Amino acid sequence: MDWVSWFGAPEYGFARQVLQRGVAALFFVAFLSSLNQFPALLGERGLLPVPDYLEGFSARRRPTLFRWRYSDRLLRGVCATGLAISALLVAGIPQLGPPWVPLIAFLALWLLYMSIVNVGQTFYGFGWEMLLLEAGFTVAFLGSDQTEPPRTILILLAWLVFRLEFGAGMIKIRGGREWRDLTALYFHHETQPMPGPLSRQAHLLPKPFHRLEVLGNHFAQLVVPFFLFAPQPLASAAAGIIIFTQLWLVASGNFAWLNWMAVVLAFAAVSDPVAHAVLPFLPLSGDPRVDVRGNPPYWLAITLVATFLLVVLSYWPLRNLLSKGQLMNASFNRWQLANTYGAFGTVTKHRVEIVVEGTLDKEPGDSADWREYAFRGKPGDVRRLPRQWAPYHLRLDWLMWFLPLRTVHEEWFYAFLTKLLEADRQTLRLLRADPFDGGPPRWVRVNSYLYRFATRAEFRETGERWVRTPLYEAIPPRSLRGSRGRRR
Repeated sequence: MDWVSWFGAPEYGFARQVLQRGVAALFFVAFLSSLNQFPALLGERGLLPVPDYLEGFSARRRPTLFRWRYSDRLLRGVCATGLAISALLVAGIPQLGPPWVPLIAFLALWLLYMSIVNVGQTFYGFGWEMLLLEAGFTVAFLGSDQTEPPRTILILLAWLVFRLEFGAGMIKIRGGREWRDLTALYFHHETQPMPGPLSRQAHLLPKPFHRLEVLGNHFAQLVVPFFLFAPQPLASAAAGIIIFTQLWLVASGNFAWLNWMAVVLAFAAVSDPVAHAVLPFLPLSGDPRVDVRGNPPYWLAITLVATFLLVVLSYWPLRNLLSKGQLMNASFNRWQLANTYGAFGTVTKHRVEIVVEGTLDKEPGDSADWREYAFRGKPGDVRRLPRQWAPYHLRLDWLMWFLPLRTVHEEWFYAFLTKLLEADRQTLRLLRADPFDGGPPRWVRVNSYLYRFATRAEFRETGERWVRTPLYEAIPPRSLRGSRGRRR
């Protein structure tokens, strides 16, 4: 029947390749990040041990494979399985078979990673976790090379990009005044959670350019997303603008896989003719062997059921977008589907860094030989050029950024200090440098500093990329035998 042919979108074959392989690649990064960091942060001897968390776990909580039992060995098995499935999807092997093969593969990634996120507590409380889960679930229904991409699923992926971009734009407009008076980028490059190697240069650009950045951001997030649903080539042009702005964010900061996911998902609106016009070596159409009328009826039924489910679930994020009390990065169901997104409704004006130090001296006074622990991503050494980590996610470094904005008196942070006093190897491997070469200090303390990027003149004179000013002692010296002093 003619109406059935509408559900097939043969002109989006390249988009499907990018969507499936791109989302699988980001799952690979996510599982790798968990394999390297989860045991130290949340494992059996971690800062917030999952076994302790599971003791109060309710059946009404979100689903996880670890609900009945957790072990570091099982966690590593889950990560290894996720890495293997992700690698196969990146290589395009499951896509060569019937459509149910990549479906099962992506749903497996979704369930495996959801099992990790749902016991990850504060270390997995980031919006891009649920974004990866929702994207993985949705692209599962894109089919294989034996079928045409389902049009309804591509529309739902464009709807996901819309929620991601428009939600972020509305959070900003409803948030801090700095977004409305166009001054937000006077501060953001300097105060963002984890600056990259180009962040200082971006910060030092003239203020009129920063105002243009904010205007461009508002245009890309509040106007452009509507054109994702326009006829071609307008939809592809809208996707191109989103991709360009997201790549600028990649270049100027480290936001794990958030920006890369937006880039990948935007391809849902890029048709083969447009992609071929930009990159002539790409094929102009899909596999000529595919006949939409020959697509299995069961596959059409499956994609329509998935479409109906996601459309129904979209009621809650749509209502949230229209609400004056808009939530940011929230899920409305235990499966983390059809979520609401958004970030940086307000911009921090000053950068305060938490610095952890240790000493071998018996008396922990100011005259003691205090040595600073070096983190992989967060600013510390004022001469060190920030590194590019995204899409890899340094979870400890990110949470260190939140401490001065909330409170340093977090359970996990005190556990972290104890691990340093014990010279715990798992914990030390999360750091860039241990000033005691694997040995335990007698005391640790926590100080806070005001950081700002050095001007070009200051950098030429001192070679320092940051200028830091001591603020106060956030946590007085502590040892395994107890603490000394009182908090200021």
